[in-house]
Parts: sequence; structure tokens; C-alpha cells
Amino acid sequence: MTERLGRVYFGMQAVAGLTWWIAVFTVPFVREATLGGLDAVLVAVLDVPLFVGASAIAAFGVRAAAFVATGWTLIVTGLLAVYATVTGEAGWGVLLMGAATVASVVALSLMVLGRVPTEWMLVGPFAFRRADATAKTGAHLAATAAQITVFWGVLLGVVPVVIAWLERRWGLAVDAPTWLLPFGAVVFALASALGIWSAIAMATRGVGTPLPAATANRLVVAGPYRFVRNPMAVAGITQGVAVGLMLGSWLVVVYAVAGGLFWNFVVRPLEEAELEARFGEEFRRYREAVRCWVPTLPGAAALE
Repeated sequence: MTERLGRVYFGMQAVAGLTWWIAVFTVPFVREATLGGLDAVLVAVLDVPLFVGASAIAAFGVRAAAFVATGWTLIVTGLLAVYATVTGEAGWGVLLMGAATVASVVALSLMVLGRVPTEWMLVGPFAFRRADATAKTGAHLAATAAQITVFWGVLLGVVPVVIAWLERRWGLAVDAPTWLLPFGAVVFALASALGIWSAIAMATRGVGTPLPAATANRLVVAGPYRFVRNPMAVAGITQGVAVGLMLGSWLVVVYAVAGGLFWNFVVRPLEEAELEARFGEEFRRYREAVRCWVPTLPGAAALE
């Protein structure tokens, strides 16, 4: 079944690619928005067989063709991103090919492995390891503060600023109303307060940190965890959306939502499996009592 899903995707990609190329040669707006000043004929000579053709062959279960289509899509996305950044053209082409790259990698994994090996993403500093249970609370709080500084600085500072700059450079920016900035600032402040509250609860009640590499030694059902199982994820996604509003960048908002989807479908199942393995029935009762995203009232006070 999973292999068939991968094949179905490549078949859809072949049809979408062929449709796009027809539009490129018949609709000037599509050609300009996705290819800019590139020679469409020259690009088609390579892309039609390696993207459209290889995807069509992959739809029939030929794994080599799936590797070719995925590899070519990745190469085109990288080269097109460089071209768009240098010239300010073909921004929509970068987004479309970027989405195709992610989907192709997933489809290729389904065809070759029969699944998406999400566990490969939680390695090194992101692998699950318990924090030092003998360390003092102050040490866990200090480590948590350092983690917040680094991750918020990179994921909510550097990355959104780069995305917003690329959005403007690639000609994808839209005029945003002026009230979005103060509104986004208020939302960011509230979400940050939730994130800090959650982090403190994790460090003081869980004897650990939010980072998987120094995860808590105890199951935390106090503070915001009484009402929602993943308050830091809720806070982080909301912060990302708020940063997008403050920057007037719809692409940053998409980045935040995509991060939420990634966390929900990739990270959360692994994290919850690890929590169930460590805490067993205690975690199962907590999972039944408190929802993942939508606050549960009165919450898990009885489990504390």
C-alpha cells in the first residue's frame, strides 16, 4: 500500500509537470513567474525527460526512475534558488520545485523503504537522552535558558529574517496592513510567555530540559502541561506565525505552519513513543486525559 502511494504521487507529478510545461509555452505569465529569463526550450530539453519522463516511469514501479526524478528535482531546486536570488526572478518556480522536492523524497522513501524513516531525523543532539538526574534545578534551568536562547534566536530570528528577505528578493512579497506588526508583537509576547512557563515547568518539575538530548526524568503534568500535552510546540508555532505577521511575510507564516506539521507528524509520534516506553501507564493515562493541541479543561490536575 505504501509503495503504491509513492507510485501514485510520481504519476501525479508527471501529469502536473507536463501541464506546467504546456502552460510555460502558452501562458507568458506562467513562464515569467516560474522561469524568469531562462531559456524555456533549453530547460525543457533536460527537465521533460528527467522530471516528467522519469516521474512517469517511476509511477510504474521503476525505482531507478524514482531516484532520477527525485535527484533532478533537488538539483533544479538548488540551481533555481541561486538564479532567483541573483536575478530576482522565478521565485514561484523555486517554491513549486521546493515543494516537489519534499514530496518526491517522501514518495521515494515509500517506494524503496515502504515507509518514511522519520527516526533518522532524531540523531546526534536531537536523540533522546535523559538529563543528569543528580544535577541541581539551577543547572537544568540554566541549560534550558541556553537552549531557548539558541533555538529562538535561530528559528525565530535568523531563519525568518532570511526567509522574509528571500521573499522580497524573489518578488513574492505582498503589501501587508500596518496593524499586523503591533498585533503580531502582542501574539508573540503571549506565546513567548507560554513557552517560558512550559520550559520552567519542564526544568523544575521534570528534572531535565525541553531538548531531547537532555530530556526530563519525570513526566510533567504541571503548569501548562495540565491543559495541553505540548505547550512548547503550541507556543513555538504561534511565535513563528507572530514573527511572520510582524515582518509582514506570508512565507514566514507558511514556514511556521510547515514546522508545526513537521513536528506533529514526524517528531510527536517518536516523542510520544519514547514517553510511553519510559513512563508506561502513567503517560497513557495522561494522554487520554489531555489533548495534544486544543486545551483540555479542567485538565490533568488529578494526575499531578
